[in-house]
Amino acid sequence: MGEKMSSLEVRPLTGALGAEVRGIALADVDDALFGRIHHLLLEHLVLFFRDEAGLTPADHKAFGSRFGQLEVHQFLPKLPEHEEIVVLDSDAGAKADVWHTDVTYAQSPPIASVLQIVQSPEVGGDTMWSNQYLAYEALSEPIRELVDGLTALHGFAYGSFRSEAEHPVVRVHPETGRRSLYVNRMFTQRIPQLTAGESEALLAHLFTVSESPQRVCRFRWNEGAVAVWDNRATQHYAVNDYSARRVGRRVTVLGDEPKGDDARWAHHQGPGMSATAVKK
Repeated sequence: MGEKMSSLEVRPLTGALGAEVRGIALADVDDALFGRIHHLLLEHLVLFFRDEAGLTPADHKAFGSRFGQLEVHQFLPKLPEHEEIVVLDSDAGAKADVWHTDVTYAQSPPIASVLQIVQSPEVGGDTMWSNQYLAYEALSEPIRELVDGLTALHGFAYGSFRSEAEHPVVRVHPETGRRSLYVNRMFTQRIPQLTAGESEALLAHLFTVSESPQRVCRFRWNEGAVAVWDNRATQHYAVNDYSARRVGRRVTVLGDEPKGDDARWAHHQGPGMSATAVKK
């Protein structure tokens, strides 16, 4: 155990978030080493492991399961005989080139994801992550006071599948106690305490702050590399600048219900608008 811990090397990637971890194999992580990895994840928000080309699907699931119960996604394609592993294949349209936090349309969004790239283009196909603690802290004090008392409606529809949820605009991390912005372009639809115009204007500002380059890290994949990120305080963006095939395998850890301050105002009721109306 001591030998494994002593061989671990951590190299931060940016001043905002992200670190490469070397000197360990994810297929051979004991309880003490996982405790160290968990601590590093809370500190850096996204961790990268470059030398994991031999990680089997069983190893992938076993490592992900250390963070909690794994999700079986409702409709995304799965790896045969491994229903917990989602296959993200660019040839099948898996190009998430919009800033987002995973599955915020669920009542209990996932807390973490473990993604391995098994086929990568020679050039392009990087992924970026942004630090939502820093996004919240970059807001002025009056705006922080406002958003601390607001909620946002999140939604998604795919075929017959529909899901909607209402979460605090600012969530408090259950382990670190820090506040982070919790809205994103892909799934956040409206702030119900505001008029439609006010909601649109405020969300546009919050999206800009949350995606700002000084709060971002960018990772250049190699085949076999693994990323683990904290879904409670980050957003991510898959850069769509490639034409060759890109394939990833991902497990997602089932979540908790986002918590923040109680909403300080009721849903706004304007002409022809119900208290729970969601912009489509």
